[in-house]
Amino acid sequence: MKKITVVFRHAPHGSACSREGLDFALLSASFEQQVTLIFVDDGVLNLLANQQPAQIGCRDFIATFKALSLYDIEQVFVCQQSLQARTLNLEHCAISVEPLEPEAITAQLQLADEVFVY
Repeated sequence: MKKITVVFRHAPHGSACSREGLDFALLSASFEQQVTLIFVDDGVLNLLANQQPAQIGCRDFIATFKALSLYDIEQVFVCQQSLQARTLNLEHCAISVEPLEPEAITAQLQLADEVFVY
């Protein structure tokens, strides 16, 4: 079993990066890979609750993050520094995430067999 880490660096709307990252993570997990998600930079915006993407003509893929446990994706981290830079905290997140400082994120990335950045 490979350890795959998917890093979300982009905002959820305006490009397909985040949606493709989520699709890749779920697909990898369905093939019994150990998948870890890390949200950094504008990628933390994927975690915000109560998004209404239909109002700007986008598909609501954000709700799919709530299905991570069905795919046995249990390691979900967020960069504490990225949250603070955007005046956000864990209460703003729609799913349960574990905050990490940048040094801990670097350590987590080193544990992965493969890292994919979206």
